[in-house]
Amino acid sequence: MHDTPEASAWVRRFAPLARPGGGVLDIACGSGRHLRLFAGAGHPVTGIDRDLGGVADLAGRPEVDLLRADLEDGSPWPLPPDRRFAAVVVTNYLHRPLLPLLTALIEPGGVLIYETFARGNERFGRPSSPAFLLEPGELLGLAGTGLQVVAFEQGEVDSPKKAVVQRLCAMFDVQANPLTWPLPG
Repeated sequence: MHDTPEASAWVRRFAPLARPGGGVLDIACGSGRHLRLFAGAGHPVTGIDRDLGGVADLAGRPEVDLLRADLEDGSPWPLPPDRRFAAVVVTNYLHRPLLPLLTALIEPGGVLIYETFARGNERFGRPSSPAFLLEPGELLGLAGTGLQVVAFEQGEVDSPKKAVVQRLCAMFDVQANPLTWPLPG
């Protein structure tokens, strides 16, 4: 048993929306708590992080693909441009230049599950820089890019620690945005 924090309740709640057996991408996968959740449910998983130390025990497993990449240093995106996933998960991470890319990573009918800190969190500690805190309703802006909102929350939470967060679950809606799919290569 790997001593990893429990998967986010938000991610656990919406994980069943991922197509059974469909690939799952965890951006900034950290300790791998969400990789473990989805792999345990029979999904092949891909984790990207600049430090893969927290998921070293997963290396070599056939259903796990781990990519070391610094998503903030200007390096090229580490996946092929046509790679799509049944689910894309992002938690406790914000790099605004990646936000427009998220829709392009989701297969038709796929799901985006996103949860991170928002403005107001500076009252409770880190992160406190505006660069790492969402503006009110900022994640909802992704809905205009071919995503249909399933659920959205923003505000103060007490668990797992006192924080201000935004949470979005949205599905790629090919009917609402048919010109977005397939994407040019």
